[in-house]
Amino acid sequence: MSFDPVAVRLEAARSVVRDAAALALSMRPAPGGPTGTLKGRQDYLTEADGAVEALISARIQELFPDDGFQGEENGTTRQGRFRWVVDPIDGTSNFARGRDRWCVSLGLLDGDTPVAGIIDAPALQEVFTARKGHGAFLNGKRIKASPIANPQEAMVEMGWSARVPKGIFEEKIAAIMAMGAMPRSGGSGALALTDVACGRSDGYLEIVIQLWDVAAALIILDEAGAAVSPFLQSGGLTGGATILAAAPALAPILSQAFGVEI
Repeated sequence: MSFDPVAVRLEAARSVVRDAAALALSMRPAPGGPTGTLKGRQDYLTEADGAVEALISARIQELFPDDGFQGEENGTTRQGRFRWVVDPIDGTSNFARGRDRWCVSLGLLDGDTPVAGIIDAPALQEVFTARKGHGAFLNGKRIKASPIANPQEAMVEMGWSARVPKGIFEEKIAAIMAMGAMPRSGGSGALALTDVACGRSDGYLEIVIQLWDVAAALIILDEAGAAVSPFLQSGGLTGGATILAAAPALAPILSQAFGVEI
């Protein structure tokens, strides 16, 4: 049997992310007003963000000392052919209020190509995983994007960000409603993308999103057969960029409605 460096890394990372998610869950505030500090409007930072990122960074360095590492909180701290990209808590605004819709997201890139990903939502007891060429899974069961082709049967989510002018958000939400789809906004880009991957949602649009938010989700979407805009080729490797993920049959309709290539 030939050695597969991606398979070895994904298997090892499962326990790392599981422990990190358990740490985050233990640090989640009780339901109520937000706990944490604001980096910007609705952009929360909690003690758990730093603790979770530090745990993952240290464990990955111990396991794979030659690998690169990039985190939301501390940026790129190590370089290597394989690069781990972590969002320690995606959906921090939800986490800070004691809500359930948040996750730990860890993606693996080989050069600039996503090859594996784990998204663990411990409060929901859900773990999404994928490895290039080997399918996408939710709690060990294979997932596929929605077969929906009629926008009037569709559910489409859009992420909100203070970095996007108010008028653009209103314009895109209006486009969702104009096609007869049901708009949603849940506060976690990574989980919104996994919803598209497993068919719970038929589309997700975010005008400005970062690599750490989507690094794990990109391979999960690809392996689940979803259609995705060229995020990495549109500036996502080095800064914020737009992402549109969609059920395959709806992709042309959503692309035209939002003015986003897919």
